[in-house]
Amino acid sequence: MQIDLTIHSFSLWHHFANVPGFDAIAFADLAKGHGLQGISLSLNDANYRHLGGRETARMDALRDHLGANGLSLEIDTSGTDPAHMRTLLGVAARMGADTLRTYTRHSGSPEDMLAATRADLAAVVGDAERLGVTIVLENHEDFTGPELARIVEGVGHPRLKVLYDYGNSQMVLEDPEAALDAVLPHVHSVHVKDHVMIRAEDAGRLTVAGVPMGEGNLPIARLTQRLLAQGLRRFTFENVWAYSAPIRPGRTPLDGVRLGQGSFAYADPPFDPGRIVLDQTRLSAEELVRLEARALGRGLDWYKGVLRDLGCSGGWA
Repeated sequence: MQIDLTIHSFSLWHHFANVPGFDAIAFADLAKGHGLQGISLSLNDANYRHLGGRETARMDALRDHLGANGLSLEIDTSGTDPAHMRTLLGVAARMGADTLRTYTRHSGSPEDMLAATRADLAAVVGDAERLGVTIVLENHEDFTGPELARIVEGVGHPRLKVLYDYGNSQMVLEDPEAALDAVLPHVHSVHVKDHVMIRAEDAGRLTVAGVPMGEGNLPIARLTQRLLAQGLRRFTFENVWAYSAPIRPGRTPLDGVRLGQGSFAYADPPFDPGRIVLDQTRLSAEELVRLEARALGRGLDWYKGVLRDLGCSGGWA
């Protein structure tokens, strides 16, 4: 079974921040060096984050470099305001990206957030169709799987799909497999990552922590197998070593979730910084870059093994 394996720029965000000359083109070259078929690039701030600026010359240079090297592109933003989305859809089209990821920034009650997000996206799917870009709404620490499905089904347009993140449902205390149950028919893109849970007494608040792929508790092989069976053929690897997110106050475990068990099993201190980092300020820039590179290498090797075990092949193998 032939699949494409791509990589998200968050995987090396300490390189972007701390290594002179490490930019989107260097990231693309690194991806190609690992045998990967494309990149996913975060443009999620006013300066278009990992693109390094909003100049069209930057967009064109990266587009041309990716084209010359046969690499695909997905881009990320956040927020669903229609004016913002139209701008980023235009950026995606100019850069040759086939997919634009976003997530809601609305607040209020869950129903209010859901209605506002749905209305925003309904207003721009026609623009996405005209430009040939698919909008993917991510389960990003806000909506549950059933809520995401309601939004996509409510808009009812082929240019609005779901980005399923293997671990983000944990931030709403939803089981990752239950989240996938709800959104599976709508999944267009994925972020493959690995997590552990940290007790409140060890982190100040109940917290999700990113670890190198294969060193956490997410059922990565089972999730990947289900997505393959559904027909997904592009998987985006995301190294989330040194990332952490506290569970929002008031969240209670959803059906089937048992804190301390399964995907929600706790990691026990002391924490090896090569695996878990809760306070990045305790490490120097040089240490962050070195440990990030090691985590990426270990995780990529492990996930490639999972894919091979599932009968997958490709240029990454």
